[in-house]
Amino acid sequence: MSTSTVGWQVLLFFSLLSLGSVLGQVSYSIPEEMKKGSLIGNIAQDLGLGVERLKSGKARIYTGNTEEYIELKRDRGVLLIKDRIDREALCGQTMPCALHFQMILENPMEFYTVTVEITDINDNPPTFERGEMKFEISESALTGARFVLEKAIDNDVGINGLSSYALKPSDNFALKTISRGDGTKHVEMVLQEPLDRENLEHLSLILTALDGGEPQLSGTMQILITVLDANDNPPVCSKPEYKVSVTENAAVGAVITTVRATDKDKGNNGKVTYTISKSGAAAIFTIDPNSGQLTLSGNLDYEKRRLYELDVQVSDQGGLSDACKVIVDVTDENDNPPSINVMSKTNTVSENMKSGTVVSMLNVQDPDSSENGKVTCRLDENSPFDIKSTTINFFNVVTNRDLDRERASEYNITVTCSDEGVPSLSSSVTLTLQISDVNDNAPVFERSSYEAYIVENNTPGLSIFTVKARDADWNQNARVSYILEDSSVNGVPVSSYVSVSADSGVIHAVRSFDYEQIKDFHFRVKAQDGGSPPLSSNVTVKIVIQDQNDNPPQVLYPVQTGGSLVAEMVPRAADVGYLVTKVVAVDVDSRQNAWLSYKLQKATDRALFEVGLQNGEIRTIRQVSDKDAVKQRLTVIVEDNGQPSRSATVIVNVAVADSFPEVLSEFTDFTHDKEYNDNLTFYLVLALAVVSFLFITCLVVIISVKIYRWRQSRILYHSSLPVIPYYPPRYSDTLGTGTLPHVYNYEVCRTTDSRKSDCKFGRAGSQNVLIMDPSSTGTMQRIQSEKSILDEPDSPLEVSLPVLF
Repeated sequence: MSTSTVGWQVLLFFSLLSLGSVLGQVSYSIPEEMKKGSLIGNIAQDLGLGVERLKSGKARIYTGNTEEYIELKRDRGVLLIKDRIDREALCGQTMPCALHFQMILENPMEFYTVTVEITDINDNPPTFERGEMKFEISESALTGARFVLEKAIDNDVGINGLSSYALKPSDNFALKTISRGDGTKHVEMVLQEPLDRENLEHLSLILTALDGGEPQLSGTMQILITVLDANDNPPVCSKPEYKVSVTENAAVGAVITTVRATDKDKGNNGKVTYTISKSGAAAIFTIDPNSGQLTLSGNLDYEKRRLYELDVQVSDQGGLSDACKVIVDVTDENDNPPSINVMSKTNTVSENMKSGTVVSMLNVQDPDSSENGKVTCRLDENSPFDIKSTTINFFNVVTNRDLDRERASEYNITVTCSDEGVPSLSSSVTLTLQISDVNDNAPVFERSSYEAYIVENNTPGLSIFTVKARDADWNQNARVSYILEDSSVNGVPVSSYVSVSADSGVIHAVRSFDYEQIKDFHFRVKAQDGGSPPLSSNVTVKIVIQDQNDNPPQVLYPVQTGGSLVAEMVPRAADVGYLVTKVVAVDVDSRQNAWLSYKLQKATDRALFEVGLQNGEIRTIRQVSDKDAVKQRLTVIVEDNGQPSRSATVIVNVAVADSFPEVLSEFTDFTHDKEYNDNLTFYLVLALAVVSFLFITCLVVIISVKIYRWRQSRILYHSSLPVIPYYPPRYSDTLGTGTLPHVYNYEVCRTTDSRKSDCKFGRAGSQNVLIMDPSSTGTMQRIQSEKSILDEPDSPLEVSLPVLF
C-alpha cells in the first residue's frame, strides 16, 4: 500500500468521525490459524442491521494502515477470515491479542467499532537457540557446584507456553528450576556426585523443555561435559594461626596482619589466592587476594564483639586449598554511655504514702570495661525523691518526704547516670509517676454566700441559678453532690420552695412565688464529695423575690357602692381650682409598679373638671356657671407604672347645685337606665324592710335615752346661765369655698404586703357629701333632723346609716 493511499484513508476516517457518530460496537473471539474464509460472526445481525442497509450503505471495513485480516461480505452480512492469522507474529507475548477496526456505512454516514480477539493455540514447541552446550569441569569440583543452562523459548502464551525441564541421565547432575517474577524459568545443573576423570572423561546429557499445551510439545538440547584433571599439590599456610590486637576506634583501612602461604606446584597451579569465608566478619575485614594483607574495612565495637576469628582460605588455580585462622582481639575505649534499664516501677502511688517508699528499681549497665564502666547516678535537685544504690549496678528511687497530689499530681523523675571514663559519658531516663488521690479536701464553694433574684409568678421548676463548689481532690473524691439542708421558711419546709440538682447544683423553684406574700428567704446548701468517708461544706443562699406588676390599683375613695349613688356637691359659685374631691387609690405592688397616675377618661363636661396626675385631686378648671348641668359624671382611670401597665376605673358623681332639693330632683333618674331583674328587686325590697325596721328601732332607743338624760340633767343641774347655741363638731358652713369639709384629713398607709395595707380617713368638720337613692321618698328636712339627733355630742350611740331608700 502506497503512502498516498494510506494518507487518503486516514483523511477519510477522520472525516467520517466528524460527520457521523459511533452507533455501536461488537466483539468476537476466534482462535489463531483459522482457515481463509472461515466465519467470524454475523455482524449485521449482531449490530441489528439488515443486509439491505449494508448494501445501500456500501459497507466496508476500515483498518487504517494495518494489514487486513478480516473481510466483510455485504450480501450475507457476515465477517470472514481474509488471511491466516498468526497470533505470535501479530502480538508476540502480549495478552490479550486483538484486532480493532471499523465498519463504515454511507447515506447516511455511520461507523461501528469491531474488536476481534485472537486466542492462542499450541502451535509452537519450546526451542533452544543452540543445539548443544559444552562445559569443562574439574574432577575435584565439589558437590553442589552449579552450572547455568540456556533457557528454552516458547512463542505460545498461557498454558501453551514453557512449563518444565527434564535432564537425562541424572547420575552425576540434578536439574534445578527457579521461577522468576517476570514469568520466565531459570534452569541450573547442580553437581550431586563427584566426577572421576579416570572412569569417564566425557559426559553427554539431554536437556528437554516441555510446554503445557494439549498435545504437549517439547524441544531438546545436548550438553557435553569434559572432565579436567585435578591439581595434586595444595597450597600450605606458613602457620595455622595468627593473633593480633586492635583498638575499637581503629580507622578504616588500617593493616591488621599479613597471611602467608606457599604451593609447590608451578604455573597457574602454584599461584595462590587468599579469601575470607563469607561470614559476619567479612564485612569488617578485607584480605588482598594476591598478597594476603588483612585490613580493616568496617568499624569495630568492643561492646558488641571483643574477639574475631577469621578463616582465611588459600587456593591455587587447580582448585586445591588450605586454611588458616586469624584471631583479632579488640581493646576497649570509653565510647559508650551508661545504659539505664527500668527493672520495676510504680506508675501510681497514693499521696499518703510514707517517706522512704520505693517507687522504681533500676539496673544500670556500662558495657565499657574498668573505669570506663563504673557508674554513679543522681536525681534532679528539689525533687521529693532520692536514689540509693543497693548492690553493684542496682539502684532504688525512693520518696524522701510526704506527697500532696493537690500540689503536684504527676512527677517526671529524671535519673542521670555517668561513668568514670575520660571524658565521662552519661545518659538519663525519665520516670513518670502519677500521684493517686486521697479524700483529704472538702468541697469549697466559689462564694462565701449566694444571693439570687427571681421575678414573682415564675413557672414552677424554673432554674433560678447555680451554686458551684470545687474539690481539690480527684475522680470520685472530687465528685461533688449538692444537698438542700432541712430548714423552714415561715413554718413551711424550704423543700416546698426550692430544690437543688444533686449533680449540677442548679437551684429550681418548686412553686410560683408571690412577692406580696414573701419578699426573700434564706436556706443552706451542702456540698458533699464522693470520698469515703465523705467530706462536706455548706453555704447560705438568699433568694430575693422581685416584684412583678401583677396587681391592679385599688380605689379606696370614693367608695363604689352597689346600688347607692355617692355625689360630690359643687356650688355654682365655685371658683377656678375648686377642690371637688380626691380619688385615693393604692397598689400592693412595689417601686415603679406602685407608682400611680390619675387621668380623666370620660366626663359629662371635660371643660369643667381636671384630675391631678399624681395626687388624684379633682378640681374645676373654669368658673362654674348657671348653665352647667346639675348632674356631672366623671370616669377616672388610675394606672400604675408597671410593664405592662394595669389600671382601675372609678366613677365620680358630681352635683352642681346650691341646695339638696335641687340635687335630689336631678339625681332621681340617675339609675333609671339600669334594669333590674326580678331577683334583684326582691332582695332590695327585703333589705329595705330590714333596714327600716332597724332604723325605727334605733330611733326609739335614741329618743328614750335622750329623754332619760334630759330628766337626769334637770334633776342634777339647775342653772340660770344664758343659753349658748351649740354646733356639732362636724358642722361647717355650706357657704364656704366648696362642699368638702374645711378640714379634710386623710392618711394613706401602704406597704408592699397587700394584707397590711390600710387607709384611714379623718372625720371631716362638716359633711357635704350627699348620699342618695333614686327611690328615696323622704324630704331633706327629715334627713337633716335625723342627722342633728345623731350628731349631738351627748348621744350615747352614733350610728352611720347608709341610705338605701
